[in-house]
Amino acid sequence: MLIKVCGTTSEDDALLAVAMGANAVGFIFAPSPRRVSVQRVSDIVKRLPRDEVLTVGVFRNDAPQRVVEVVYGAGLHAAQLHGAETPAETRWIRQRIPMVIKALPAGDPRVPQAAEYGADAILLDAPNPGSGKVFDWALAGDLPEGQRLVLAGGLNPANVAAAIRAAKPWGVDVASGVEAAPGTKDPLKVKEFVAAAREAALSVGAGGGAVASRWAPYDWADDE
Repeated sequence: MLIKVCGTTSEDDALLAVAMGANAVGFIFAPSPRRVSVQRVSDIVKRLPRDEVLTVGVFRNDAPQRVVEVVYGAGLHAAQLHGAETPAETRWIRQRIPMVIKALPAGDPRVPQAAEYGADAILLDAPNPGSGKVFDWALAGDLPEGQRLVLAGGLNPANVAAAIRAAKPWGVDVASGVEAAPGTKDPLKVKEFVAAAREAALSVGAGGGAVASRWAPYDWADDE
């Protein structure tokens, strides 16, 4: 099970997430109370075990070239696209970085055609992303068969197990649900969230695992 703690703003919180068992950490570059600079993320990522933790930059409606530049400038493994990026733009980015997660609102008419984006996984969020609101997990059934699902939207230690049992996702994504304040993680909530997610995933056979070292670095020399 991919367990991603997103909205990370400090080295302490990134190391906390990893210590508690998360295997993915997200950093927001889009407008948000949790927005961080490329330089800060670069400094944080250098302290994380690169081959064990997937590091993800979160973008919204950025130019594809900038997404690629920031991913490599910050030393990240992946980009998570939360805007109106087209399938062509998403595929262009994916050709140049190791992994792309495309976020779509649950119930959106684009969800049944999600395979067109060529993303490694589709993240389903509430219709108002970042609101911390839960959506009807049955809507995950709109995804094409075989599509990797990352479930987000209002997840917390109390409901993540039920969400996993209902949707059987490849991964789960949490931000506000494990915070003490916007941008600051609560150690106990992070620990409880990871433990609940792992136990639920084992019970239903959900997830597929994700280790950062699966994706080789992109060779710019091949970009003609």
